[in-house]
Amino acid sequence: NRKMKIKELINDRNTTIVDVRTVEEFTQGNVSGSINIPLDTVVEKTETLKQMQPLVLCCLSGGRSGRATEYLRSQGCEQVYNGGGWEEVKAQKK
Repeated sequence: NRKMKIKELINDRNTTIVDVRTVEEFTQGNVSGSINIPLDTVVEKTETLKQMQPLVLCCLSGGRSGRATEYLRSQGCEQVYNGGGWEEVKAQKK
């Protein structure tokens, strides 16, 4: 079950939760322990992100994190998952 896997990943201390919303959106609310890498900077941060795997990406609704997930997978990131909306990720975090 994909949902279960995402929840396990969110709660795994080795997982990096990356919020791809804008800095403004991120400062208004975010998942504790997550890092903010806005979608428009993901390309230049690809090598850094590869070293931080496994990754769970989130944004407002899952659209931007979905695009970032697909991009990172195309660049060889195998352990990258779209967690969807940040509030959904926050709700799953213990």
